[in-house]
Amino acid sequence: MLFTGIDLTEIERIKKSCQNPRFIARVFSAKEQEYFASKRNPYPSMAAAFAAKEAFSKALGTGIRGFELNEVSVEHDPLGAPFFTFTGHAAEIVQQRKLSFSLSLTHTDTVAAAFVVAAETNLDTNQIIR
Repeated sequence: MLFTGIDLTEIERIKKSCQNPRFIARVFSAKEQEYFASKRNPYPSMAAAFAAKEAFSKALGTGIRGFELNEVSVEHDPLGAPFFTFTGHAAEIVQQRKLSFSLSLTHTDTVAAAFVVAAETNLDTNQIIR
């Protein structure tokens, strides 16, 4: 079975929210915060990561329940492709439901978007793709 989630986030809204250090700690993992610190303008990346977490929760079908946002971390491979890592309750949910994820991010000057596809990994390929 496949599940999807999508989210669109205004960059300016995230920029304003990031003036509060508690928001940053509540939403972003230490690894994400380190990544953002390497950026000249971190806010588009922060908004995209926030959108990814919202899209993740929509793909679960639960909203943000049973886990903290900072337990869902957006990281990047050497070529820059984004992927999720999980800790805490979020990791437990993903493991219990046997899900794997594909993540796509984009942004303009004003908005960031994320699209998530989740797949049950206990099914064979013929059951997932028809």
